Amino acid sequence: MKRYLLFGFVAILSLVGCKQEKKTIDEVKFVKTDTVLDYGNEGSILVPGKVEAAEDASIAFRVPGTILRFHADQGSYVRKGQLLVELDSRDYQIQLKATEAEYKQVKAEAERVIALYKENSTTENNYDKAQYGLQQITAKLESHKNQLADTRIYAPFSGYVEKRLFEEHETVGAGMPVISMINKDAPEVEINVPASTYMMRDRMQSFSCTFDVFPNVIFPLTLISVNQKANANQLYTMRFKLANIEGKKPVAGMSAMVSIKTREDSQNVTVKNTAVFTENGKSYVYILNKNVLKKTEVTTDLLLSNGRFSITSGLKVGDVVVATGVHHVKDGQHVKPLPAISSSNVGGLL
Repeated sequence: MKRYLLFGFVAILSLVGCKQEKKTIDEVKFVKTDTVLDYGNEGSILVPGKVEAAEDASIAFRVPGTILRFHADQGSYVRKGQLLVELDSRDYQIQLKATEAEYKQVKAEAERVIALYKENSTTENNYDKAQYGLQQITAKLESHKNQLADTRIYAPFSGYVEKRLFEEHETVGAGMPVISMINKDAPEVEINVPASTYMMRDRMQSFSCTFDVFPNVIFPLTLISVNQKANANQLYTMRFKLANIEGKKPVAGMSAMVSIKTREDSQNVTVKNTAVFTENGKSYVYILNKNVLKKTEVTTDLLLSNGRFSITSGLKVGDVVVATGVHHVKDGQHVKPLPAISSSNVGGLL
């Protein structure tokens, strides 16, 4: 009986040992790897951007009043100098007529006093009063002429009426925008870049962009300006002139992907973007060293156009890292690199 019990116990131990050995074998995963490259072998920087009108304006009256009539509909094309909207100008016309009558009276009196002064028939004080009075009423007349003229708004440039912000017969105050316009000229592309990219501006050589709505079309860009001060998000704004390609006309509001070519004098290295993961606000990769993973902190710089991250610290050229599935492995884990697909293995099935 004891002999049977002993055989049974040995069998159980053997089974447990087999399971443990199988478990150990199962834990050795195959991972896809990537070799760290020199940044000098990489392409351009990719930055998302947006098409903006070359010029836009929200136009307001300089004087208050009631809107009498719009002369341009929303979305319509207007030429520079074309009448857009006007106020009810009756009160300003009456004001100007009263001032014109006052001006004639003061001017006549001033001319009489000036003539007497030339004949030494009046005092210098009266002469000065006449001169000042004439200057004052002349300025008042010019002001009222301007106010009447300001009851009309004309297009400051040729373009399109984007939006009417009020309706006819509504009362508006001075300085309140009543209509907005965008320029008809070629639109511009605007991007916001971090400080690391901004610091590379002297190394930037050429620019281009693409649009999802125009597949396989590359639009050359010309740099117009770089804002020297960061915005509230600590990003620097760059603005580009968009080249005109016949038959392809991006419009304001479209999303673009801007490519920035730089001189290849960086000492950085690169890895696939899928190799980098973040924990607690820091970036890491898994370096493969004798089939054992080592979790290593890195400093990322730029996302390049070929889907790789530029790395400023933590890696060196030739390091082998886990390229994909970084969230399914852990530090210190034993793994095996996934063998490269043979050129004769069509489809990678073998």
